[in-house]
Amino acid sequence: MQLVVARIGRAHGIRGEVTVEVRTDEPELRLGPGAVLATDPADAGPLTIEEGRVHSGRLLLRFAGVRDRNGAEALRNTLLIADVDPDETPDDPDEYYDHQLLDLDVVLADGTEIGRIAEVSHLPSQDLFIVERPDGSEVLIPFVAEIVTSVDLEAQRAVITPPPGLIDDRAEVASARDADAAGDADASDASGTSGDAK
Repeated sequence: MQLVVARIGRAHGIRGEVTVEVRTDEPELRLGPGAVLATDPADAGPLTIEEGRVHSGRLLLRFAGVRDRNGAEALRNTLLIADVDPDETPDDPDEYYDHQLLDLDVVLADGTEIGRIAEVSHLPSQDLFIVERPDGSEVLIPFVAEIVTSVDLEAQRAVITPPPGLIDDRAEVASARDADAAGDADASDASGTSGDAK
């Protein structure tokens, strides 16, 4: 099975190094020296990692055969793809490969269906589930323990406890309730009474 493990960013310096946006929880395994990676677009690779280092919090890689800034810049936005055994799982039981999460049903704790995971987006600050709703719309769910309370691969579902407003229809219900309350208050004011009056 092939997994996207990084996206090449801009060139760094003049000796062929590139910045990379890491898309794997195991960069030391997937992006270490000697790793041979397929690419998207395919004609950019395969690429063999010659060396890597961290600079100012960012991973820099140099590939075999890429010796100058022009060669590095030509690789910008290329996706790096690793071959992974489909039965392989991360060492940490609380971590998952993207392919394990795709198509999982997303439900609330009471079983209410929210949708299914269509994509996992890896941002610098956190990962996001892009969840496709039954009506075709999408909602973004941060993949953090406070919101995604459990992932059950056998049951093929992820249980979430979203804060108010994260899921559109819950925000609308709250707004409608507030509007009704405001309407009731207006009506009370107009009649010259309040809830405390006897």
